Amino acid sequence: MKLNAGLHLAYCTNVHRGEGWAETFGTLERHTDAVRRRVSPDQPYAIGLRLSARTAEELAQPATLDAFRRWLDAHNSYVFTINGFPYGSFHGTRVKEQVYAPDWSTPERLAYTQRLFDLIATLAPAGVAGSVSTVPGSFKGFMGDPARRAAIFANLAACGRYIAELSARTGRDLHLGIEPEPLCLIETTAETVDFFDAWRTAEPEAAQLSAQVGLNYDCCHLGIEFESPGAALDRLAAANIRLSKLHLSSALRVKPDAAGRAALAPFVEPVYLHQVVAGRAATGEVRQRYVDLPEALADTTPGWVDEEWRVHFHIPLHATPGAPFSDTRDHLRGALDWLQERPQACAHLEMETYTWEVLPGALRVGIEDQLVREYAWTLAALAERGLASPELAQAVAREAGA
Repeated sequence: MKLNAGLHLAYCTNVHRGEGWAETFGTLERHTDAVRRRVSPDQPYAIGLRLSARTAEELAQPATLDAFRRWLDAHNSYVFTINGFPYGSFHGTRVKEQVYAPDWSTPERLAYTQRLFDLIATLAPAGVAGSVSTVPGSFKGFMGDPARRAAIFANLAACGRYIAELSARTGRDLHLGIEPEPLCLIETTAETVDFFDAWRTAEPEAAQLSAQVGLNYDCCHLGIEFESPGAALDRLAAANIRLSKLHLSSALRVKPDAAGRAALAPFVEPVYLHQVVAGRAATGEVRQRYVDLPEALADTTPGWVDEEWRVHFHIPLHATPGAPFSDTRDHLRGALDWLQERPQACAHLEMETYTWEVLPGALRVGIEDQLVREYAWTLAALAERGLASPELAQAVAREAGA
């Protein structure tokens, strides 16, 4: 939906299953349009589209794409961003570290992302920028071969050139957002800045592609890293890294004592990777990183007395997980405070809680109710900062029963 200061807000449809266009379109008709009718019945409604490689190929067929554009028009909806992170299946099967494959060292990742830009250049309305979010280069566990980093740099440069040429040809502002994530090639702000500096050194044309290749800032991921949102976003801006999109997301926080460890047991599940970062909230110091939650729970080595764990498990934005847990919405609020002072820094906002199918029962409600409640929480937070209409926030709050 269109908000104040030229902002656009959507939820990411990666919360739904969709491993082919027929299934993806079915969820749009069944769930996404139902949410639209509840939160934006009279105004244009934005969709954050998730497309796998197979789904993107199927949607790119001219007749299919024309039919989808007609459906968007008929339902007063528009697409401004595409989640191009998971290349393949994302629900109902083991995803774990394979969500980062194929990574940016491969021609498959490049071709897939270029196709997504062809689609967003066609789907985004006139005058609205189009963004695509993508994996953080690679997973640290994949980076054994030194040549892989050079291939990542080369493919990102090739993609940047493609986006620049497509933007010039279509007259559209199109941009890619690389998404830092725990235990990946880039996970912290410092690593992100170093990565962009190294890319610009290795590929001289990269310095000319800052409008096309930037960052998707996921508040859950950077919150897990114990980062300060204001300092992180300032540092990225100072490094001339475009803020392509803000993922509005939240993670679990817990003290790793006996009660905390026992409460984490229901969050162990076989589909997604739930990285854990152990550190001090007061100082932002990090003691240890674990690739997945079972690895963290198996480690009985004594930590710091004031230690807490931050767990890469996206939880609904409106939800208070309850004792002994807290959450990282303070990081999200801090990012919105930063945006309040610089509303032109990033126009694309996307709520991303893809874990609905694996949420423990206490946190899980019907998918449409969850999404409406997330809209209510987010719009209230935005309205407090002058970034959304109070009347819109109040109307959605009533619809959510808040």
